[in-house]
Amino acid sequence: MRLVLTSDTHLPKRARDLPPRLWADIDTADVVIHAGDWVDEATLDAFEERASRLIACYGNNDGAGLRSRLPEIAYADLAGLRFAVVHETGQSTGRTERCAARFPEVDVLVFGHSHIPWDTTAANGLRLLNPGSPTDRRRQPHCTYQTAEIHDGTLTDVRLITL
Repeated sequence: MRLVLTSDTHLPKRARDLPPRLWADIDTADVVIHAGDWVDEATLDAFEERASRLIACYGNNDGAGLRSRLPEIAYADLAGLRFAVVHETGQSTGRTERCAARFPEVDVLVFGHSHIPWDTTAANGLRLLNPGSPTDRRRQPHCTYQTAEIHDGTLTDVRLITL
């Protein structure tokens, strides 16, 4: 199972559209995960049209329309792995332990908000992934998103894609 993970698209405020490379990966992925801060409902519409399956939540910059269509936390079981998707996880200090305690039943937590890519594993085995932002790099050298695969119930080949 091929996954695309993204967050903090902030369309059309940070860019007019997503980078073509991300759209191409969305078009071919089995599952697309978006961790909030869409900003525009038209972006959600486009993801729903193009993604084979979309798992998504809203972020702090998403208005009432997006909040009425998306949960604060999205949960999904993908090929034997339990995923949660949330926008905010708080400050980076203590994040891994805090999230492990908050999501004890989850194997993979995808989050956003900081625009800073993150990939770590908690002592209890929880994998925490932040794909960064494909449109607003903030203090990072590049805009980013992530791809991954699930093989035999294991998350593999997690890659940070720089744009």
